[in-house]
Amino acid sequence: MPLHLIQRGNNRSACFYAEQDYLFYLDNLKLQAEQHGCAVHAWYLMTNHVHLLVTPSKPESASLMMKGLGQRFVQYISRNYRR
Repeated sequence: MPLHLIQRGNNRSACFYAEQDYLFYLDNLKLQAEQHGCAVHAWYLMTNHVHLLVTPSKPESASLMMKGLGQRFVQYISRNYRR
């Protein structure tokens, strides 16, 4: 069953600050989706949130994908913007 997932920035603050941030997120979305068995049908990246339409292959696939994606993206933002 397809799922509509929304991921927001902390206190609805910005998630993306430059074009390279969007590209990093999308590259990691692809990797995490493949690793955890999620078909990504559509995505929409806003400055302060993300919409994803995915179909997980197993009940836990979407949550594992989002966990891995979030962990890597937070590390990337922290490293590049000295947070």
